[in-house]
Amino acid sequence: MAILGNLRKNSFVLIAVIGMALFAFVIAGVFDGSGFQSPDPIGKVNGEELSITDFRNQMDLLKKSYNFNDLQALTTAWDESIRTKLLEQQIDELGIGSSIDHLEFFLSQSPSFGSDERFVNDAGQFDINKFSNFIAEIKEINPQSYLQWSSQENQFNEQIKVNTYFNLVASGLNSTFYQGKNQYLNSNSIADISFVKIPYSSISDSLVSVKNSEISKYIKENPGDFEQKSTRDISYVTFTESPSNQDEMDLRNKMNSLLNDRNEYNQVSKLNETLPGFLTTDDLEIFLTENSDVEYDSVYRPKGFYSSEHAQMIFNLNNNNTYGPYVDGDFLKISKMLDKKKNGNVRASHILVSYNGSQGSNPQITRTKSEARTEANRILRLVRSNPDNFSSYALEFSDGPSKNNGGDLGFFQEGAMVKPFNDFVFTNRVGRTGLVETDFGYHVIKVVAKEDVVKVGTLALRNIPSERTSDSIFNIASKFEIDLASTSNINDTAKNLDFEVKSLNSIGELDHDLPDMESQRRLVQWLFNEETNINDYKRFDLSSGGYVIVQLTEKNEDGLMSPGLASINVLPILKNKKKAKIIIDKNRKYKSLEEIASNNNLEINNVSALNQSTPIVAQAGFEPKVIGTAFGLEINGISSLVEGESGVYMIKLNALKDPEEIESYSAFENQLTNKLRTNLDFNIIQSLKNSAEISDNRKGYY
Repeated sequence: MAILGNLRKNSFVLIAVIGMALFAFVIAGVFDGSGFQSPDPIGKVNGEELSITDFRNQMDLLKKSYNFNDLQALTTAWDESIRTKLLEQQIDELGIGSSIDHLEFFLSQSPSFGSDERFVNDAGQFDINKFSNFIAEIKEINPQSYLQWSSQENQFNEQIKVNTYFNLVASGLNSTFYQGKNQYLNSNSIADISFVKIPYSSISDSLVSVKNSEISKYIKENPGDFEQKSTRDISYVTFTESPSNQDEMDLRNKMNSLLNDRNEYNQVSKLNETLPGFLTTDDLEIFLTENSDVEYDSVYRPKGFYSSEHAQMIFNLNNNNTYGPYVDGDFLKISKMLDKKKNGNVRASHILVSYNGSQGSNPQITRTKSEARTEANRILRLVRSNPDNFSSYALEFSDGPSKNNGGDLGFFQEGAMVKPFNDFVFTNRVGRTGLVETDFGYHVIKVVAKEDVVKVGTLALRNIPSERTSDSIFNIASKFEIDLASTSNINDTAKNLDFEVKSLNSIGELDHDLPDMESQRRLVQWLFNEETNINDYKRFDLSSGGYVIVQLTEKNEDGLMSPGLASINVLPILKNKKKAKIIIDKNRKYKSLEEIASNNNLEINNVSALNQSTPIVAQAGFEPKVIGTAFGLEINGISSLVEGESGVYMIKLNALKDPEEIESYSAFENQLTNKLRTNLDFNIIQSLKNSAEISDNRKGYY
């Protein structure tokens, strides 16, 4: 308990400091390295530099550990670096430290240490003295292991400080009696209303117009909704290197030359040699290794393995017969049937009943082998009585890892399972259930499905553009670029030369892969170069082969969105506001629901059991203003016209039922407190980011 005592000593002041800074925010809802190498640090947080060396090490770790691509590693490493630095600054400012008592408590809560028999006393509790003696011994006999521990200890101490910081913030986030009571009342006060809704859609869009100045004003009044990072828009034309008809014809000729025996001059022996062909070879594996772009496959495959276009033709082959040549993706193929196995692929489900001592059994299982056999027979009787409920029985009774899949093991071939299991599923018909014993326990088995499998040898040649084709694509792209120099407009040039122009908007400064264009970091760097202007163009290589010619069409800098960009979101809002004014001006003379309904050819809607915690109105949708207005009326009171989310409303309160007071509102207080503490880590970091000065220089390195 020493850690708790240490926290309590200074927690009041710390909570006050942290709470003042973060409370308001939290309760509100809250590559390839080939580019220019900047002399500046990778970034700064409140004036403190972020190490480029540490950043690169972190990126490398993310790539190796999680198979992240450049952009994923770049983004994740940056977020983690910012988080770490912000927390370091907060911890240093508040003077949060870590003592041996903190470390003791931390280790005792860790399964890796707290449950280790080497470090627990006779009462089964973590003993810091035993652990310290162990570390002292390691220091003497294994200095390298001690260095590893020292590094780990430093990491633990840093984590302890972070945990302490978050715990202190959480301790300062509590709701009051009055907040709990208000939550109870809002959740349990029930209103019945009638309303008439005049939808905005009743006013034609042609009757309202919105000026750019109005959009700009709205953006300035709501800046938080329209902040943007620097982006670029482009138009582009791709020149893909794809095989020509002549390339495919040449490939077919090459394949034909490989089908039968052929004579070739051996430069070493100086003799003509006869080389076996695909149709005549006695060693297909060696032949395919030497001549095919896809290696020899010795595995028996079901029909679903092959493309649907060719699967049936392949399966219809007799042994040693061939199918093809046929096109399959980027390959030209010819396949030879080597062998078939009837029902060679089986799908089965099982319910495993293990026992104490069976192979791989959970240590918590205490039943004996005899008890397991009895239980398995009981389950088998259940299964045979209700075969359609097999998956439910598996979920309820199975001790195997497949229980969550209803016992389903998927398809497998002969030899994949232990022999008793294998023999049962391959010798019994589909639908048959039974019981077998293995070293793992007793298996209640159901044979679900069977299918044929085949072994096929396939000669596959990849269809790639020839040098002749590549040169032709280069010449076409070059002509386009020359013509673009005279027109300065990619759309005009494309129209003249009959090419399709594509557009791509909102390209970010750190983007790497673009739609239709992988690995285009150099392109993105060019777009954000200060010397690149609107209407400038440039040609780039495509990683898949070919070229793309790009023209910069728009620059959007850090700050608020332009009216053009924001209009897609702002226009509907402003149009609805103007439609609301038209509707209100036209109908303000009506003082009852009956009048307004009659004069607008609408119906009066009746809705019951509304509450303030759920601002959803049946037959209307999300309408918080309608809810709020209703609860502000007297019984039988009628509202003025209310501007809602999807229309203008007139509302009448028919009934209002307040809940009885209760002895304690603690449950509602706790509910609000838990809500405040939800996603605490994320909310704190976002709050710290919003108040921090952060400079990002990643574009100078990646």
